[in-house]
Amino acid sequence: MSIKSWLMPAISQRLLSRDRLLRQRERAERVRARRSAPHLLHYFHQVDDPYSALAASILPHLLSRYDIQLAPHLVGAPPDNAAPERAKLIAYSRRDAQLLARHWGLEFDDAGVQPPEPACAHTAAQLLAAIEEGDFAQRAGPLSAALWRTTAPEAAASAVPSDSVVAHLDQANALRKRLGHYLGATFYYAGEWYWGIDRLHHLEQRLQALGLTRPGVNDLMFAPTIDMTTPVVLKKPPPIDFFFSLRSPYSAIVAQRVFDLASRTGAEVRLRYVLPMVMRGLPVPREKRSYISQDAAREAFVRGIPFGRLNDPVGRPTERGLALMPLAERLGKGQAYVLSFMRGVWAEGIDAGSDRGLRSIAERAGLSWMDALMALKDEAWRERAEHNRQEMAALGLWGVPSFKVGECAVWGQDRLWAVQEELLKASTEASAETVA
Repeated sequence: MSIKSWLMPAISQRLLSRDRLLRQRERAERVRARRSAPHLLHYFHQVDDPYSALAASILPHLLSRYDIQLAPHLVGAPPDNAAPERAKLIAYSRRDAQLLARHWGLEFDDAGVQPPEPACAHTAAQLLAAIEEGDFAQRAGPLSAALWRTTAPEAAASAVPSDSVVAHLDQANALRKRLGHYLGATFYYAGEWYWGIDRLHHLEQRLQALGLTRPGVNDLMFAPTIDMTTPVVLKKPPPIDFFFSLRSPYSAIVAQRVFDLASRTGAEVRLRYVLPMVMRGLPVPREKRSYISQDAAREAFVRGIPFGRLNDPVGRPTERGLALMPLAERLGKGQAYVLSFMRGVWAEGIDAGSDRGLRSIAERAGLSWMDALMALKDEAWRERAEHNRQEMAALGLWGVPSFKVGECAVWGQDRLWAVQEELLKASTEASAETVA
């Protein structure tokens, strides 16, 4: 075992522990109190980002619920190294924002195209004016909604941002990077980041713990969805294509939930493993790695999923892990093996690059170590992994975990509710066809 593999579990367990996060929050509040500073919430808005449009629409409601001050900033798109598949990200963001809007009763319709650049420049100037005039929270939502309804550029609008907008963007981008993030639609409060409406429940729970709730508030605006807990009888449920990476922390914290959903609905899970992005030559910058690990730890805590004592399986450990996938599936133990591997490297600090570590993972899933040693010599899994990646890309997806159920293709561990809804919908439609 290398020194890195030996140290990493202990270090990560400390860095990602819930106790450490709570202590950091307490320290931040003590510093704020000593300085007699307000409870300041930074919000970073990307004009042409659908998730920012959704976030902007709920700002008045958020501020009406909590005794906080808002510091808005206009930022540009994420840098290239944080968005290696930019065209797919842009197209998917529109579709996903529409899905979110319908789920939560917000306004957003995917027109199939981005707003024209002159309209974006015009809206950026209006939003900057709103920041300077102190009423961004009230104006940002309507201005963003109007922008996304735009299909043709305003004749009088400039095609490029003004000098003042460019200067503001440069400063805001630098601030976002210095504080440790790379996306729009992001909130930052006292040392911690929250992306979009999907993570506002973490922020709200923190604000509520601080006693910043205004009278009459006793819930969450966007509470985490509850997984199905009792079996349901579905008529011909469609299969769930589960695209995952053994190196993805989000894949690790959703795998058990996917398998539980399938078990309770009778749906088949098709395991679509792919190589991690970094092993496919796609960059993952430091800010992105840091946020993902911290965010995955928060999300795992909410769901009661063990996570945090990790031993990063990048490289050889992932390759060895994937080499055993065909064997596990042939024996009907694919799900058990995935869960054993994920728990091993993301919660127990097992070094899957060592024989001792991988053996413990394999045997716990019911695989013979002698069979596993033979499977490690077979490179056929590489072709399968690449085929899965191509199928995922054909769906307009590039990251994991991703899912396809019926006509629904979504990305993210926080979209399992959409998978569940599609299962129920597809089964209802199948029953209706049978009756007809």
